[in-house]
Amino acid sequence: MSGDFEVADYVVLALVLVGSSLIGVYYAWASRHKGNSKDFLTGGRSMTALPVSMSLTASFMSSNTLLANPAEVYRYGAIFGLLFFGYVLTIVITSEIFLPVFYRLALTSTYEYLELRFNRVTRLLGTVLFMIQTILYTGIIIYGPALALSQVTDVDLWGGIFSTGAVCILYCTLGGLKAVVWTDVFQIAIMLAGYLSVTIMCVNLQGGFANIISDSQQGGRINMWDFDMNPQRRHTFWTLTIGGTCGWVAVFGINQAPVQRYVSCKSIAHARAALYINLVGLSCFLMCSVFAGMCLYSVYKNCDPWTAGLISTTDQLMPYLVVDTLTGSPGLSGLFVAAVLSGSLRFLHHIKLSSSINALAAVTIEDLIKPYTNLSEKQLTWLSRAMTISYGVLCIAMAGLSSVMGGIMQATVTISGILAGPLLGLFTMGIICPFANTKGGLTGVVSGLIVSVSVCVVSLISPPPPEMTRPLPLTTDGCNFTTTGSLNWTSPTAPTEPSTITTTAPVQITDGIHLHSVSYLYFCLIGTVTAIIVGLIASLFTGGWKERVDSRLMLMKEDTILYHTFTFCRDRVMRRTGKLDLIMNGNEKSGDTNPAFSDTEMY
Repeated sequence: MSGDFEVADYVVLALVLVGSSLIGVYYAWASRHKGNSKDFLTGGRSMTALPVSMSLTASFMSSNTLLANPAEVYRYGAIFGLLFFGYVLTIVITSEIFLPVFYRLALTSTYEYLELRFNRVTRLLGTVLFMIQTILYTGIIIYGPALALSQVTDVDLWGGIFSTGAVCILYCTLGGLKAVVWTDVFQIAIMLAGYLSVTIMCVNLQGGFANIISDSQQGGRINMWDFDMNPQRRHTFWTLTIGGTCGWVAVFGINQAPVQRYVSCKSIAHARAALYINLVGLSCFLMCSVFAGMCLYSVYKNCDPWTAGLISTTDQLMPYLVVDTLTGSPGLSGLFVAAVLSGSLRFLHHIKLSSSINALAAVTIEDLIKPYTNLSEKQLTWLSRAMTISYGVLCIAMAGLSSVMGGIMQATVTISGILAGPLLGLFTMGIICPFANTKGGLTGVVSGLIVSVSVCVVSLISPPPPEMTRPLPLTTDGCNFTTTGSLNWTSPTAPTEPSTITTTAPVQITDGIHLHSVSYLYFCLIGTVTAIIVGLIASLFTGGWKERVDSRLMLMKEDTILYHTFTFCRDRVMRRTGKLDLIMNGNEKSGDTNPAFSDTEMY
């Protein structure tokens, strides 16, 4: 399908590219005579809820959202949408536990907390793990969309990688966090427009929503409720809710990029509002991903491009669909590819890249340079810009190495499972367990790393069998291979016959559960739980019960909305009870002084 892009499509891509760059230039010009390194990295703590919430949403709409998530629905069904419950629990936990502590301390780097709560060694360990995770993950999210889209457009793989990095470094270096936030706001509109363009065209092509839902139902893609507790199962209610919650709390609760955003809000009320508005955005994109996966299946239910060998990986399905269905509408192909190129390959993943390198610069300045030097604020600001450029170049280099790390989803989950889980356990211990001490924290995070690495490695070597992952059948029965050099599909109105060519092996249920090959969604949970359990036990055995912790570093009941809700309800009940008592006591007093009941009067 390469070469089907028209001039209008490239114009749309160029406009998004230029728009993203101009935002960084504007904020660099507007703030040229004021501010310091802290303003550069936190936006001067003057941001409001709406732009920060949109930035949070856009920052985590990665290649998984725009490319891998629809492909997951195409292969495994709409049960992936149950991740919504994980989103809800994530926002509640982040708002109630992590946000109050980080906002109260006004931290530029989340890893400053580890030094305040434990010691400098713990902070350095957390910083190093974060930097490794971010660099590897950023390389993946540049490389993955570039690989997928290079198969179906004229966008060169390395051209896409270098363009993404160059634009991101430009606006992120010039404008700081405010440029990142407002570019995110601009890009999220591009994401929504791109998703809408392809879904609307698919709805028109397939004859309406009802036909898409019907095709998905007949193909087994409407498989929403599965309460099987077997941890080997790829997608169930439990893996998506529990495992998904843990994975996303590791992102929103302790990851530098989102914490840096909500700490930049002018008040904790704005920060909380940003998180909950962000929940709406995450849910919208999840629904778009699920419906996009249904559209994929409806269009290709009779002729799967992956099985037919037209694409090399399912991550290429969405861009293939776009080029296949929107080529007759000049500009629309460019609009969606601007959402995937913008959000996944070039522009929207330049959001993710910009978030990452800005966060890396913040951590490096606050954790590794500022404590050991006496540099002025002006010098630190310029050093922040230099760090941003350096990390941008490093992330681009990592994108070239990502080709040896497997698929997008596999590489992403592997990195998150190994590194994010133990760190989440360490932060959780510090915030809610007053008896957790330094020895326990270090022992816990190291143990979590060892266990999570072991689980991930063994799971990659011995993955769950097909009867546990349960990929749904795909077919090429409707393909017409008679035309040389091209592939034609049968009429969309032709009756769908039962699939005879599938990509799945016959399902054979085996006895027993092999915990070494659990669902990829549990990787982070395993690392977190291991770190907490081992850390708390080690703390108790090393005198943790004698620990005295500054109350500012711990979660206090007054920090939570739940506490204030409880006290509000209690006060209302008490006031009502008090009024009732007053009325009752007043009646009794009135009865006692009534002359009719006076002893003298009676006498």
